[in-house]
Amino acid sequence: MDLYSEADYSQNVRFISDLEPDFERAALVTIEPSGFYIRQPPKPHELETEITDDSQLFQTIHMGAAVVDQDQWILVVDGMVDRPFTTTLSQLKAMPKVTMTAFHECYGSPLAAPIHALWRIGNVEWTGVRLSHLLELARPRETGTYVWSQGLESGSFGGVSADRFEKDLTIEKALQPEVLLAYAINGQPLDKNRGGPVRLVVPGWFGTNSTKWLCRITIQDHRATGPYTTKFYNEIDPTDPSGTVTRPVWAVEPNSMIVRPKPEQVFRRGTVEIWGRAWGCDEICSVDISIDGALTWLPKHVAHLSPRVSFEWQLFKAEVELEPGVYNIICRAQDTKGTQQPLAGRRNHVHSLSLFRITLPTMPVYHIVLFKLKPDVTASQLTEWKDEAKALIGQIPGLVAMEVSPPLAATAQRAQGFDMGLVSTLEGASYLKGYAEHPAHLK
Repeated sequence: MDLYSEADYSQNVRFISDLEPDFERAALVTIEPSGFYIRQPPKPHELETEITDDSQLFQTIHMGAAVVDQDQWILVVDGMVDRPFTTTLSQLKAMPKVTMTAFHECYGSPLAAPIHALWRIGNVEWTGVRLSHLLELARPRETGTYVWSQGLESGSFGGVSADRFEKDLTIEKALQPEVLLAYAINGQPLDKNRGGPVRLVVPGWFGTNSTKWLCRITIQDHRATGPYTTKFYNEIDPTDPSGTVTRPVWAVEPNSMIVRPKPEQVFRRGTVEIWGRAWGCDEICSVDISIDGALTWLPKHVAHLSPRVSFEWQLFKAEVELEPGVYNIICRAQDTKGTQQPLAGRRNHVHSLSLFRITLPTMPVYHIVLFKLKPDVTASQLTEWKDEAKALIGQIPGLVAMEVSPPLAATAQRAQGFDMGLVSTLEGASYLKGYAEHPAHLK
């Protein structure tokens, strides 16, 4: 158990021999609201921050949001184990905790064919207790091959009713250190719509496997039998040539999205920075970039890719020189197992900016102002003035340079008494009015 002893966990559980059926479901107060709900995420170019704020993270609820009495909440760990037990919320929080950054992605509707990219994705920090440590405490039997998770949600979805939300993991995945029983997201307690007070978190696997309003963990020798593992969330295996073999919706395939440039963004300069995010169950090892709609690909060294620490999404960046014209930017991720994003036809197909344009640069405008200084102006005052003038770059749109200087010795006789000149360089004439009226300039 890493640096912790079994006692760090065992003192916070109650070992049991028998329980009344569905004893743990007494913590459910109601389902409110009931029915399916989804909150779509922002567009890719709006997901600029490394950690996704809760307000920008998608939400998917299948049958309704469970309202849970936290004082009554209890987790049961049982099934094919030698030491079944229960733990309360306060006991769970007293166990050794970990915080992990991981991408969180929605597979999409199980009622629709998985052929369209959705980019329901975010990158968040989860805090909780490792599931592997609780399973080790329960001592699974060798015959146990699947870990079922049950949530307090109930109702109907897609014309099918269920008295609980039930999913499963392989025992191999459940014992991995990244799988958590989480009670906080981005440092804040999980609220009702996030599956609080406790939810399962399975980094690298689609969000549907991260059971919300968690109440029971059961080890069994076969897959869970509820509709969310039998009727929903199984797909045709894209690696099967016959197109008949199905597989569970578990591991996330390589995926990526472009954050910059924005769709239809216009650039007036030749050097353009392309950057975005890439993610998958296995670490992404390369991101290819095309500027002509996948007819050709830039050399691999052009795109710099940040290595993965845990299960967070990975940043990629590239700087390219583009001549004036219209470009179709595409990014394509590949993982360490050699699996590559498809160009089309799958839910993780490549992201394309088909209307990105580069226009010819405009003629710069030079705004020149001459000054006569008062006799008592000091050298330090001049330095301060120059610094303040240069500080306007970045504050005023279109201002690209600011130079302050006395007359050149060779032309001093033509200075007509002026002691200092200021030259402002603007990208074009369209920026002149804004420059003249900008508060930072008027100051």
